Amino acid sequence: MNRKKVALVFFCMILVFVLGQFTGIHAFVDGGGRQDRGQDAFGRFADSRGEGELLAKIKEEAAKRRIEPVDAVVDRVWRAIPGYNGLEVDIESTYQKARLKPEGTEIEYVYKEIKPKINLDDLGAHPIYRGNPNKPMVAFMINVAWGNEYIVPMLDTLDEAKVKATFFFDGSWLKKNADIALEIQKRGHQLENHAYSHPNMSQLDDSRARLEISKTKDVLKEKLGVDNRWFAPPSGDFNDRTVRLAAEQGLKTVLWTVDTIDWRKPPAETIISRISSKVEPGSLILMHPTASSRDALKGMIQVIRKKGLQLGTVDETLSSDRVVLPGS
Repeated sequence: MNRKKVALVFFCMILVFVLGQFTGIHAFVDGGGRQDRGQDAFGRFADSRGEGELLAKIKEEAAKRRIEPVDAVVDRVWRAIPGYNGLEVDIESTYQKARLKPEGTEIEYVYKEIKPKINLDDLGAHPIYRGNPNKPMVAFMINVAWGNEYIVPMLDTLDEAKVKATFFFDGSWLKKNADIALEIQKRGHQLENHAYSHPNMSQLDDSRARLEISKTKDVLKEKLGVDNRWFAPPSGDFNDRTVRLAAEQGLKTVLWTVDTIDWRKPPAETIISRISSKVEPGSLILMHPTASSRDALKGMIQVIRKKGLQLGTVDETLSSDRVVLPGS
């Protein structure tokens, strides 16, 4: 390389260095060693557009609007209680939407959920009686071992109200009544495990207790293609061993918060009144396909909704996902 070429290369290097100092590139590169390079570039972009004030306003408001997640816990009375997601403003998405709108337009905040550090799966094998009390959702648990004549009318009421329930099937009933179970499934309801022959689970030895759960789990898969997740002990009879044996098969043991006591054949008004006085966020409501529950179902849905609560499946109610109420 001759001297002219060397001089030209050296001159170009000097020129790049000088331009870098004047245009701020050097400072930007130096700042790249910080923990949050993306945020640094984001802030510089805002300043270059004269929109730093908008970004600062969004950040300030985001701090006020943040809702911390609630961890799942093992309660002395209610045993395992699921967690509930928190909420925070997605600052970058909110800013990008806001900067495209005319100045002075109200900012439309974009949110994202924050997962709890401790979830239901982290708690181990414990019975579950309710959802998180911060979550404005409740679920109908419909245990099915008899009462075929009332099932379709109850399904029609649920359809009319656009409500999905969770049906827990006795395995021996399911084997004989797969056509009815398929109709329940076709209407979009959740289908789960209620043992095979409606025994008192606490009185069985390990082998029989395990078989009661596994046989119904297998029938749910065979007849309906359902991968079972929840186990409801018949008559609410269980012990710690029952919960452990269910957990060994990948199932969580779920009971109820509020009982309709519909097997006593009370008037519909009695059931509706009981639900109205006892239901609260996170409640799991036990019922069966009976004439009493058939007649009370529409009124139950109405009083639950008047309390500002949504109706979901057991799966939805016990998840940590947040509920968005109309108008919120």
